[in-house]
This record gives sequence, C-alpha cells and structure tokens, in this order.
Amino acid sequence: MRTIDWVEQAAGDGAVVIVDQTALPHEVRFVTLAAVDDLVDAIQRLAVRGAPALGAAGALGVLLAARQGGREGWSDDDLAAALDRLRRARPTAVNLAWGVDRVARRLPDGEAAVADEALAVLEGDVAANRALATRGADLIEALCGRRMGQGGPGLRLQTHCNAGALACVDVGTALGVVRALHERGRVARVYAGETRPLLQGVRLTAWELDEMGADYRVVVDAAGPSLIARGLVDAVVVGADRVAANGDVANKVGTYPLALAAARAGVPFVVAAPESTIDAATPGGDAIAIEDRADDEVVAWQGRRVGPAGAQAVNPAFDVTPCDLVTAIVTERRVVRPAAGDRPG
Repeated sequence: MRTIDWVEQAAGDGAVVIVDQTALPHEVRFVTLAAVDDLVDAIQRLAVRGAPALGAAGALGVLLAARQGGREGWSDDDLAAALDRLRRARPTAVNLAWGVDRVARRLPDGEAAVADEALAVLEGDVAANRALATRGADLIEALCGRRMGQGGPGLRLQTHCNAGALACVDVGTALGVVRALHERGRVARVYAGETRPLLQGVRLTAWELDEMGADYRVVVDAAGPSLIARGLVDAVVVGADRVAANGDVANKVGTYPLALAAARAGVPFVVAAPESTIDAATPGGDAIAIEDRADDEVVAWQGRRVGPAGAQAVNPAFDVTPCDLVTAIVTERRVVRPAAGDRPG
C-alpha cells in the first residue's frame, strides 16, 4: 500500500491518489485528487503529510497541473500560479518545494518528460527509504552494542510523530529503521510519543507499529523526556522535515525536548531522513520558517470547544533541534555526525 500514488484515467487524464491520514486508524480511506487545489487542500488539512510524502505530492502536483492546465486551457501564468500555491502549501518541510521544483524543470520537455520525472520521484523515495532504513539499523546496532549481546533483551527505542510508511511513499524513515531492527529481532519495545495536538503518534505510528507486530507503548509528549531520564530508552530515532546545512533539524514540535533529555542521559539521538530533506541553502535552524497552525487544533477537540470562549493558543507545528544535540543524521547515502562537528550541507 502506497501513501501516495498516480493513477491514469480515461482520455489521458490522471489523478493523485492518497491515503487520507485524517481517517486513520479507524478507516483506511483512499481519496482521488484530480485538481491542483484539491491537492493543496489535502496537504493543508494533513490528509497527506510527512516530508518525503510531501515531496512526492509536489512532484505529482506538477504532473497534475500540466494535465489540468491542458484540459482547461491555462496560460503560462495560470500554471505558474498553481505551482506557486502548491509549493507554498506548507512552509517548513523542504521536500514539498523540492518535489515541485525538480519536476517543474521538465515542463519545457513536454508532458511525457514531466510524467517520467514525477514517477521517478516516487520510485526514488521507496529506494532511498529502504537504503536508509538498513543504514540506520546498522548504526543503531553499533551505537547500542552493549545491549546487543547474544540472548540480550533487545533495544528500547523512542520515536516521535510519524516517520513511517505513511509519511513517505512507502517503507518510512525513522520507522523504517525501527522496522529493519524489528525484522532482525533486535527490538524489545518502542515508545511512541502521542504527538499533540493532532495525535499523529497515537493515530498513525501506533497503527503502523501494530501492523508491524512490534511491542510498543504510546506515551504522552510531556512524559517522553522523563522515560529517557529514567533509563528506559536506549536510543531515540526520529524523522525530519528540514535539515539545515549546519545539521540543525526541524521536526514535529516535541522533538527538541527528547534531544535535550537524550544528551543529558548519554542516549543516541538519531535522525533518519533522505538527502532531499537536507537543505544546503538554509545555513542554520534560525532560518527555518516554522509553521503556526490554527488555535482550534489546541482549544477544541473533534469540533467541540474545550477551552473558554476567549482562549487562544500558540500552536507551532515544528521545533528545531540544534546540531550539537544530534548524534547522527542517516540518509540513503551516508551517516553525518553533527554533534561531532560534521555538517551535512
């Protein structure tokens, strides 16, 4: 099952098909998106989410725009405006704009070239995730070797938000690493942060871990660092929405406290992300735009207000973990060690 894919339709038209992540875990619902604005809406309401999946959405969005524009007689300006709406749909994850820009460069070569490039992004994501999952599993085994003895109890891993197959086209980044370790019989337990306020951890990561057959527990975000402090975690592995050139990492809000706790406890803090998430044009975390989302995500629940009528919220979707707290960044090509002075960009 792919999180996002392209389907050809009659008369040369096509559409983007996604797993609607707002319906999980109770329903696996597929949604067909035949217009650029429908895709933009799906991105903004988090029906499709996760940096690599957003890269695929950006890539397929260019193909969708080319098809829609040809059908509706768009001008060059119309097409450019549609692509601008798409690349700006969410500002923090670099992969969205990366996917748009990569495929848009093929527009002068014709629709077939655009289709080939967009589909290559999807296949490349799957291959990259398989490679980084293996590399990341090898690294964590090496970093946590003291717990990997014959007949040992296995690793206790902590993750945050959802960096699994649902955040990618398939396989996953951080959760891909967890899966690889699980398949080797190396995982004793996974602690998954619930991920307030939209609960991606308890809705999505727990669903994937359940499907995987791994032993896991959901932990409220505020309790995550204390598990590390109590010695209950051997390694933290998370994904990323943007990695700056110096190794600062933007990820779902709540990641930074885990990195602080891991550094204090001497526990490896590993970031698993494809090369497309590394933004060499962003020098450091201070230059990363942090998306602020609506008050209602915090002060209301399932359409019902739970705070006083006048309650307002501060609702950043991401935080930035400084490079000196990052033990390693694992990509499909390499391992970078920011805390030791390596720089990915």
